[in-house]
Amino acid sequence: MMRTLSGIQPTGNLHLGNYLGAIRNWVRMQDEMPGEKLYFLADLHAITVHNDPAELTANTREMAAALMAAGIDPAKAILFNQARVPAHAELGWLLFCTARIGWLNRMTQFKEKSGKNREGASVGLYAYPVLQAADVLLYQTTHVPVGDDQKQHLELARDIATKFNLDTGTETFTLPEPTIPKAAARIMSLRDGSAKMSKSDPSDASRINLVDDADTIMAKIRKAKTDAEPLPSEAAGLEGRAEARNLVSIYAAMADESVDAVLARFAGQGFGAFKPALGELLVESLRPIATRLTALKSDPAAIDAALADGAARATALARPTIDAAYTALGLCR
Repeated sequence: MMRTLSGIQPTGNLHLGNYLGAIRNWVRMQDEMPGEKLYFLADLHAITVHNDPAELTANTREMAAALMAAGIDPAKAILFNQARVPAHAELGWLLFCTARIGWLNRMTQFKEKSGKNREGASVGLYAYPVLQAADVLLYQTTHVPVGDDQKQHLELARDIATKFNLDTGTETFTLPEPTIPKAAARIMSLRDGSAKMSKSDPSDASRINLVDDADTIMAKIRKAKTDAEPLPSEAAGLEGRAEARNLVSIYAAMADESVDAVLARFAGQGFGAFKPALGELLVESLRPIATRLTALKSDPAAIDAALADGAARATALARPTIDAAYTALGLCR
């Protein structure tokens, strides 16, 4: 059976970049791809850096609510958070003993995430790609949607699975295959077209939050940084115009159109005409998500119940694999 798995770290203050960059693709996968879908909130990964415990709990619930508000249906897919399925951490340790230091030394993201304070980074931050491998291998996952920044980690998961199987003379793990999701929009800051839209930006005007009301969205788009030139008739004309490209890309992503199609409609017009059209499109597209998200966030017990049900289903799927891994290593329990 085809089984697809994706995870996302629980961060608060979800914005348009989160939605167009990942969440909308998850909804489409749920409805369009065959087989089972597992979507998890990577709260164990979140603690590789310091987190306020109460904030992490709140962010986990908010992320679950956002996924459901955007269209993830816990009746169609398995939605859960890692911490409710201890087999993730169990298998992580077993795979730590299979993975090689040399493999982890080649992982590029640790260098980026640790910055200049590499010696002060947690062991978890260094070794989290092994936990990612456990996340995938635990469910005999056949397919993992990956972007360019995650291809190396999936290759590591396959290397670990291959070595474990060879070392133990078993076929404990399925080797997952990468799938390339439909092009995810790369949404940039409304204040700086060279920087990704981010909740860590101190300026709230740099992003469209999923809970922003209509007036706020329109105001943010109206104040978004642009240039004085009219819109070209094709995408090549946006070269060197980062802010213009970003706004047109947002419109194209929300409307499910190509950039060229959008430009064909607005060619020759200035941002005085384009911005109101973009704002109205965002308001109408995000209103139902924001309404449902607000309702879900007001009922944390319902969110927890959905996550608990998903965790029970995930645990049942994980049990044969974790049992097989213990047995393959000669561990008694």
